[in-house]
Amino acid sequence: MGINNIEILEGTYKIRGKDVDLAGLVFPLVEEFKVGAKGGYVTVDGKAVAGFPDRNIKIACTSADAYRATKGKIVEREESDEETIERLRERFDMLEDMTKATKKGDVRAMIVSGPPGVGKSFGVEKVLGKHDLLADIAGDSKLKKYEVVKGAMSAIGLYCKLYKYADKDNVIVFDDCDSIFADELSLNILKAALDSKKTRRIHWNTDSFKLRNEGVPDSFEFKGSAIFITNLKFDKAKGKIREHLMALESRCHYVDLTIDTDREKMLRIKQITADGMLNEYKFADEVVQEIVDFVDINKKRLRELSLRTVLKVADLAKAFPDKWEAMAENTVMKR
Repeated sequence: MGINNIEILEGTYKIRGKDVDLAGLVFPLVEEFKVGAKGGYVTVDGKAVAGFPDRNIKIACTSADAYRATKGKIVEREESDEETIERLRERFDMLEDMTKATKKGDVRAMIVSGPPGVGKSFGVEKVLGKHDLLADIAGDSKLKKYEVVKGAMSAIGLYCKLYKYADKDNVIVFDDCDSIFADELSLNILKAALDSKKTRRIHWNTDSFKLRNEGVPDSFEFKGSAIFITNLKFDKAKGKIREHLMALESRCHYVDLTIDTDREKMLRIKQITADGMLNEYKFADEVVQEIVDFVDINKKRLRELSLRTVLKVADLAKAFPDKWEAMAENTVMKR
C-alpha cells in the first residue's frame, strides 16, 4: 500500500529566491526520493499547502531518511506579508513580460483575470504604450498598432475591429468587454482568430451594409494578437457561458493574478503606494501613510477595496487637507 502523506524531517524548498526550511511540514507524497543533476529530492503535491505553487514540487533532501510516512494532518504554512508582496510583484512582472511577447507575436492570445482596481489594465497598457511612441510623436493614429476596447461590442463590430488590427505585431486589448464571451457568433469569430492553425482565416458569411460601407472584406487572414482583461474567474463560471469561456481559454494563455482576499488586495495597495503611486500628489510621507492606514482600517466598510479607492481618497486629501477623512467616510464608505 502506497504512502499518502509524508512529514519532512530535513529538507528545503526555494521560495522567492530563498531556501526555506520545511522541517515539520506535511505534504501528500507524489514520488519517492530520487537523485537528480542538482542533488537529492522528494516530489510532493505543493498545492495542498498554502504558500507553495499549485503543482508538484521537488523538496531538496539528502536521502529517503529525510522524511517519513505519517498519518498527521496537513498544516497549512502561512505566507508572510513579504512573501505575498513578492509573489504579487512577480505576477505583475510576468504580466508585463507576457504582454511584450504578445506584442511580438510570440504569444497569440492572453487572458488576464483578477479583481477590479488592482492594476491589470495599467501593466498591459504601459508595455504597449512604449511600443507606440512613434505613433504619438507623429500624431498619426493610423500608425498605432494596438487599441483598447471597452464596453459592449457586437459580433460584426468585433469582426471589423479584428480586420483593422489583422497585421502581425498588432494587438487588440478587450478590457472588461465580457459581453463577447456570452455571444455565440462573437465567440466563433474569436475562436477562428485565435486558432492554433498556421493560417487563421475569419469569414463573415452574410451580406452586410456595414462591411461594404467600411470596405471590410467578407474574409481575411488574422495575424495579430489579442489580450482579454476581465474580472471573471473562468474556472468558477457556470452554465452555458462556462463552455464558451473554456473554448476561449483553450486558445489563450491564462494569467490569474491571484489576488483573491482582502489581505492580498491590501498588500498590493501597500506595494504600489510604496513604489510611488501617489508621488504626483506631492504629499508628505506621513500623509501617504495616513491615506494607506485609512484604507486599511476601513477596508471592510469600503465600497471597493482597490487602487481606485486609494486615488479617490488621495484626491480628497489634496482638495480638503483638514477634513478629508470625514469627506471620505461619506463618499467611499458604505453607510
